[in-house]
Amino acid sequence: MSDDSERVSDRVSRRKFLMTSGLVGAAGLAGCSGQSGGDGGSSGDGGDGGSDDTATPTEAEASGDGGSGNGGSSTSLLTAEGSSTVYPISNKGSSYWNSNAPPSDGEYWGSNSEGSVPGWSEIETDMLLADYFAQQFGFEPTEQRSSPPFPTTVGLSHSGTGCQAVVDGLVDIGNSSGPITAELDWSEEKANNTVVDHVVGRDGQPVVVSNDVIDAGIDQLTGEQVRAIFQGEVGNWSELDGIDYDQEIFVIGRAEGSGTDTAFRLNMLGDADAPMEVDTRQGQNQQVAQLVSQNEGAIAYMALAFTSESVIPIAIDFEGTVYEPSKDAENTIFDSAYPLNRDLHMYTLIEEGNPGGGGTGPREAAFLNMFLTTFGQVVFVEQNNYIPLPTKDIQAEKEKLSDLMA
Repeated sequence: MSDDSERVSDRVSRRKFLMTSGLVGAAGLAGCSGQSGGDGGSSGDGGDGGSDDTATPTEAEASGDGGSGNGGSSTSLLTAEGSSTVYPISNKGSSYWNSNAPPSDGEYWGSNSEGSVPGWSEIETDMLLADYFAQQFGFEPTEQRSSPPFPTTVGLSHSGTGCQAVVDGLVDIGNSSGPITAELDWSEEKANNTVVDHVVGRDGQPVVVSNDVIDAGIDQLTGEQVRAIFQGEVGNWSELDGIDYDQEIFVIGRAEGSGTDTAFRLNMLGDADAPMEVDTRQGQNQQVAQLVSQNEGAIAYMALAFTSESVIPIAIDFEGTVYEPSKDAENTIFDSAYPLNRDLHMYTLIEEGNPGGGGTGPREAAFLNMFLTTFGQVVFVEQNNYIPLPTKDIQAEKEKLSDLMA
C-alpha cells in the first residue's frame, strides 16, 4: 500500500473511532458560542436533532456499517465545523434538517393555509423535510418528525480549523469563508487532489464602523483609506483627507487563521500574508460586532450576517466605483463585482470510503443538496443576509453531487 493510501485509510479509521467515542463532544460544539445574531432564528442548537433517539449511534452505525434500509449508506451523525461566517448558513440548515418538519408545517417546510416556504412550487412533496432530500441519495425516509434519516451537527471554530479538521478526517464537512489554498497554504493541485469545494453562497464582506463614526458624517471611505487604516499608516480619523473628526481609530481584526481575515487580506491588501496593524483581534464575527458596538472610533471587517443598526457597513470607493451597503444601489456590496465579495465554502474529503473513491459521501451530498435549491438559497443564505448563487453556479455545484443521486 502506498503512503498516500495508508494516510487515507488512517483518516477513515480515525473518523469511525470519533463517531463512536466523540459523538457527545461533537454535538456539544454546535452551541458553543450561542446565537449568531444573523442566523434567522437558529440558536446554535443545530446538533441536538430535536430527539434523544438520534443522540447515540447504533452499533452498526458506530462501526461504519450504516444501519438497515439504506443500501449500505451510513446513517451515523454528519459532522461539520469551521467558519463563523458560514456557521449561520450551515447551522440553520442543520436545525431544519434535524427537525424533519412535515409538509403541512407551512413555516419551516411545506405549505398550509397560513403560508408556504420559499421555492415550494419547485418541490411539492408529501415527504418530511430531511426525508425528501435524503431519499434522493438512497436513504429510507423515517416519516417521523425530529427523527431525520441521519442527524447533523455543526461546530463553531475558524475556517483554517475547519479545513484542517476535514482533511484530518475529524469531521465530514469543513466550513470556510476563505479558500483552502490560502487557509492551509496549499497549491491548487493539492487542493483538487484532496478535497471537493462546495460553494453554497457568497458574502459581500463589509467594512463596518461604530455609530459615532457614522454620526460624524463618515459613511464612505476609499479603498486606499481602508488599507492605510489597517496597515497602521493613520491613527486618528482626522488624519484622513476630507474627514473632520478628532477621534482615535480603534482597529478591530479577526483572528489570524479565520477565513474572514484571510479573505480581507487577499482582497483588500493583496496577499493572504499581508502585514496588518490592529488594536485587537477577535475569534468570531459575533465578538467583532460586540466590540464595534461598544467602542468609539471603531472600524472592522466582518461577515454581512452580523451587521446591525449599531454595526454599520460603509460604502467603499474602489478606483472611482462606489459600492454602497444598500441592495438597491446601482453598485452594491451585494454585487459579484464588489472587490471584497467572496465564496462561502463547505469542503468534503476525497477518500476511498466514498462511492467511486470520490470526494463526497451520500450523507454529505444529501445535506449539501438542500442548500442548492431555491428553498435553501432563500432560507439559509439570503435570510442570513448573504448573497444567493446565480442559477448557473447552482447547477455547477449540483453537478458535483449528481453521480450520487439514487
